[in-house]
Amino acid sequence: MAAIWAGIDAGKTHHHCVAIDESGRRLLSRRVANDESDLLELLTDVLALGNQVTWGIDLADGGAALAIAILLNHDQLVHYISGRAIHRVSESYRGEGKTDAKDAAVIADQVRIRRDLQPLRAGNETVTDLKILTGRRMDLVADRTRTVNRLRAQLSGLFPGLERALDLTNTGPLTLLTGYRTPAALRRLGTKRLATWLRNRSVRNADQLAQTACEAAERQHTSLPGERLIAQMVHTLAKEVMALNLQVSELDKLIEARFRDHHHFDVITSMPGLGVILGAEFLAATGGDMSVFGTSDRLGSFGGAAPVPRDSGKVNGNLRRPQRYNRRLQRVFYTSALFSIRRCEESRRFYDRKRAEGKRHTQAVLALARRRVNVLWALLHEQRCYEPIPPTALAA
Repeated sequence: MAAIWAGIDAGKTHHHCVAIDESGRRLLSRRVANDESDLLELLTDVLALGNQVTWGIDLADGGAALAIAILLNHDQLVHYISGRAIHRVSESYRGEGKTDAKDAAVIADQVRIRRDLQPLRAGNETVTDLKILTGRRMDLVADRTRTVNRLRAQLSGLFPGLERALDLTNTGPLTLLTGYRTPAALRRLGTKRLATWLRNRSVRNADQLAQTACEAAERQHTSLPGERLIAQMVHTLAKEVMALNLQVSELDKLIEARFRDHHHFDVITSMPGLGVILGAEFLAATGGDMSVFGTSDRLGSFGGAAPVPRDSGKVNGNLRRPQRYNRRLQRVFYTSALFSIRRCEESRRFYDRKRAEGKRHTQAVLALARRRVNVLWALLHEQRCYEPIPPTALAA
């Protein structure tokens, strides 16, 4: 029996599978429900076609999670190839039509031809949990940002002076808005009583916040149209932001507790600028297994921290920013580099040197991020924590 290549065009409710032989001839084409019994039946039928089956799939999670788990549990070799790559390469195949069967056949053929695809592996349970938790945190933070923007828009239509004076990402101003929102109400209450009201609710710097709010109220004596309804909406939105803040805070505790269970915790968090949240997001984006990437250059390229050449003809040394990379991992590299500039003297000196060379702020931070990838790679490879002066330098 010959080798077989099977491609799965994954979907939410159904998948389409096409199996081909070494000549590219279709041996099987079937639409199956995203259900365990149907997927097991498909696996049995494909295995009956050959003694060596290599699978390809265009999703690595979500609706394809069950299919991938079944294949890996049965010791099948599964490669991931992105839907974007399949869309592009489909143009080189005959016909302009697009169907699930054609996409599955393209996936199978690409897995048969290409030698650079990385196989999927059974995920570490801690990393899987961190993917779920950090993904949920990103959703909550995005919801909080949208809610704060809505709150600012409503408050600026009611009390623009107060909107300019308050930082609505902090708990104190939000607490203030749950009680008092209009200039008239603040003037009636007065600075001292407002400060007492805030202190009773454990607000920090209550005196300063009360003075700021009352000074803004003294500058506005005009009641705007719809003031009562807008004030009610401001109250509701302030409550929503506070609730989201509480959810994010509770989730941060869960992330830290789960992250501490991973054997890379001490190494990752020893890097300046890589705290608990960014470190957990690094693990969620990479899986924690550096052997998958092979070199620090590949890790940097995967995270969008390494430029790619764009040479043609007599044009050489033309570098540009990559377009295909993991946005989540790039955010980790870039943000941690920003933090390290303030907290690490070595990072600050490197950043200042790049700025002196004429690089813009973003370019200098990306250059620092790329250098930090090499450092993090070495730390994970050698299983040691970050030190300002490496042991090799001390030995020399």
